[in-house]
Amino acid sequence: MNNSVNSLSTEELSAIDEELEHAPYRSAVAIDALKIVQSHRGWVSDSSIKEIANYLEMSSEELDSIATFYNLIFRRPVGENVILFCDSVSCWIRGCAKLEKHINKTLGITRGQTTEDDKFTLVPVPCLGACDKAPVMMVGDSLHENLTEESINRILEDAAVKGKER
Repeated sequence: MNNSVNSLSTEELSAIDEELEHAPYRSAVAIDALKIVQSHRGWVSDSSIKEIANYLEMSSEELDSIATFYNLIFRRPVGENVILFCDSVSCWIRGCAKLEKHINKTLGITRGQTTEDDKFTLVPVPCLGACDKAPVMMVGDSLHENLTEESINRILEDAAVKGKER
């Protein structure tokens, strides 16, 4: 085995190997492997891309193009709580622009940024699939609907206290 692959942890390799058992070829588990590494490390670094690609017998460029296509594969460090903020037409009609400004002011960050204390990262997404309950956002794995400035304040306070939600 190549030394760069040794940088993947035993747990990561084991989880990737489990996925490989059900795949017709190694590169078929690329997205799963990216998710596995991200779940252990919080994000997927350039060196992780190289390690995963080597293990899956594909090029780093090919894997990076997959990783950068999906907005839930984080290619740089993120905060303990990732806020996926929907800015779809439905959310926009229901006032998401004003609510995003409220988040910006409250946390002191804008789109794609992480708070200085590494508690939150704000990521805009085109749709969270809850248009009938717009505006919406996710913090970690929790979907929050019919947002108001007050509900956002509560959500952010709860997430800061709970710590890591992802």
